[in-house]
Formats: sequence, structure tokens, C-alpha cells
Amino acid sequence: MERDTDLEEKPDAADRQDDPVADEALTWFLSLREAGPEAPARQDFARWLRLDPRHGEAYRAVEAVWHSAEFGLAAAAAAPRPAPAPSPALATARRRALPSARAAAPRRWAGLSPRRLAQAACLVLAVAGAAAIFGPGLLVQWKADVQTATGERRTFALPDGSTMMLNTASAASFDFADGRRGVRLLSGEAFFDVRHDPAHPFRVTSRFGKVEVLGTAFDVRMDGAADEVALERGHVRVTSLSGGEASVELRPGEAVTAGGEALSAVRSADLAALLGWREGRIAFADRPLSDILAELGRYRPGPVLVVDEKARRQVLSGSYRLDNIEGAIGMLAETAGLSATRLPGGITILH
Repeated sequence: MERDTDLEEKPDAADRQDDPVADEALTWFLSLREAGPEAPARQDFARWLRLDPRHGEAYRAVEAVWHSAEFGLAAAAAAPRPAPAPSPALATARRRALPSARAAAPRRWAGLSPRRLAQAACLVLAVAGAAAIFGPGLLVQWKADVQTATGERRTFALPDGSTMMLNTASAASFDFADGRRGVRLLSGEAFFDVRHDPAHPFRVTSRFGKVEVLGTAFDVRMDGAADEVALERGHVRVTSLSGGEASVELRPGEAVTAGGEALSAVRSADLAALLGWREGRIAFADRPLSDILAELGRYRPGPVLVVDEKARRQVLSGSYRLDNIEGAIGMLAETAGLSATRLPGGITILH
């Protein structure tokens, strides 16, 4: 299904990140795990449930998170275990281990002590808080000349007359001394509109790749284990920094990915979708709900968890405003037949 959301921001208690009902539900859930079957606390809990229908809904949402794969992995991370053996194929090992980790997670945390269980819950709740405090990373902040907060977009005039637009949670440093024209993208995503100057090439360096241009407009995004370069107009050369210095040249409408090992094949790019963020919009076509929420998550503090695996795989399309991410998430939840519950720390649960 496809939805377009030009939603106005509305004050809604359900959209507030600090929901006292959700906070109380989490407190009751952890308390009851330590209480015996005949404990007086359970009578108090029953009275709390009868006070407001929202109490039961919030408590069921916490239970759903407790049994989700994401929470199981967080709990497993909180449990003491020996350090992993070093491996030359660490990325491959992690990918292979993930399915078994998800399957084994409930068994791992079922026997943890109340203290460890509370730590696991705190791990989930701390995700948003850590992101808000450190942004793209403390080390990145020290190195950056300019940066954006989560959900923020800013345009910068560069010393040579070019412009750079930073997307959400992004950071960059500059080198324009002695006639050089250089930018290092430290995190996130940036779009460059470069002033033509044949005598002084413009260079953008990211984690795994380097882009060299004379005058053009292009986008660089650092995402997970790879950097993506997409060209809007002009001509660029992208060079791998992962050994061998292989390079490719892009034409308008093309993109390439620089990873830890090599450059990908050059491919056609959907520039309208890739660059829509410059106009404050983000669009998806036939994407799983989990992928859409991961992309929207770049623009908000705190994770969005979907506890229904079938719903996670549901394929959706739509176009959404970046200044109303909460409205977009609410619309997606409605389309997928899910309810949204918001917990402290910016965590949203779709169930």
C-alpha cells in the first residue's frame, strides 16, 4: 500500500516520549518478576490495572518487547560471557551468528538474575539516550568542523564558493588551506554542489572511498559497512581506500558503493528517492516495514521495535515529511494494522 503524509504536527499525549503510564508498566513488569505468586504486590498490580484501560495496554506492550528478538539480543549482551576469539572474517561470523542468536536469545535471558534482567532492559532503554548524548560519536564531534543533530539538516557555504548540505546526524571536517579543496565526511550523509575550478580539484573523503571532481553535484552517504556515492550532474571519479585504489567514473544518475574490500559495480540510481531528503521528504517503493522504519530511525532519537515478525516483512510504499517522523511512524503502524506504544527514552513499540 502507498501513503503520502503531509501531516500537521498535532499535540498528542501518545507522541510524547516520556509517558508515565509506560514508565509505570515497565516498573511493574520488572517488580513482578521478583515477586512470588502470592505476594501482596500482585494485588496492588491488579488494582493498578483496573484504574485505567491504558495500564493493561502498556503492560502488554512491555511483555511483547520482553519476548522480542531485539530484547533477547540485548539481554544476551548483558550476560557475562568470555570474549570472542579474534577472527579474520569477523563480519561473516557475525552475519552467520545472528539467526542463531535470535533463536537462542529467550533461552539465554530466561535464567538471568533480576539484576541482569534489569540491565538488559536498561540496554534497550539506553539506546536513545546514548544517541542523544553522543550524536554521531564523541570522537567524531572532536574532529568535526560542522555537524547536525538527529533530525536536523543544514546547508553550509564552503570557502571556495561550493555548498554542502548535511543530512541528519552527520559531521564533516574541512581542508581548504594552500589552495586545497577537501572535505572529510566523518559520519552520516552530505550533498555537495561544487564550484567549477579546473586548477583545484575538489575531493571528498569518507571511510572507504574518495571522490574527486572539478565541478558537479553529488551525494555521499556513510551507512553501516559501506559508503554510497550518487551523482546528480557533472562527472566524478570514485576511488576505493580499502587497498588497490581501484576507481570508477560516474555519470549523472549513477551510483557506486565503496565497502571494506572493494568498489561495487556501477548501477543506476533513483535520485528522486536518494536525494529527497534535501527537500525535507523521504520516499519508499515496495520496501519491507523493517527497512522503512530503520531509515526513518535516522531522523529521530530512540529505536522503533516491531514485535510481529510478519508485520516486519510487510511491503509498503509511501512518501513522508521529515519534519513529522512521528506522524509517519503512526501512519505506517495504521497501514500495517499495528498499535504504537511509546516508552521513556524515545522508544516506540509497534505491536
